[in-house]
Amino acid sequence: MVPIGTIAPNFHIRDVVSDRYYSLDDLKSDKATVIMFICNHCPYVIHVNPELVRMANDYKSKGVSFIAVSSNNVETHPEDSPDKMAIVAKVLRYPFPYLYDKHQEMAKAYDAACTPDFYVFDGEMKLTYRGRLDKSRPGNSIRLSGEDLRNAIDMTLEGKAIEEQVPSAGCGIKWK
Repeated sequence: MVPIGTIAPNFHIRDVVSDRYYSLDDLKSDKATVIMFICNHCPYVIHVNPELVRMANDYKSKGVSFIAVSSNNVETHPEDSPDKMAIVAKVLRYPFPYLYDKHQEMAKAYDAACTPDFYVFDGEMKLTYRGRLDKSRPGNSIRLSGEDLRNAIDMTLEGKAIEEQVPSAGCGIKWK
């Protein structure tokens, strides 16, 4: 796992909805920034999508930026292609950009392992949290709450250290 305190690696990749290229400087917040590695096909991501949309909308007024990235190999997983990413983002009304990491450089720079995988950075773009959304999983009886990620964002906004870093669980990134 990327060590806490690591500065967020920069990027310059395309948002599939606006068809614009963005860098970290274009999208980051001076309060907190959440970078999420997700995709279209993973049952874990499909399960958490409603909470991702709720959470991004809830934290917008607090100045928190959310950035979604898909790094999967679209040759082996065509359902994760940019055109299908744009459809999912529009249907689910993602209130954040959905970036396509065509060359998987961003996933490698962030040491992303699975979808979903969440990173929280403070206003200086230092990593404060890398881990899961919450205890809910597809098929278990635990209600989707976003508890772990919400706590990490709140603690980051308050300038407090996050004690518990629980790794994400999900589908492995589909590497080329």
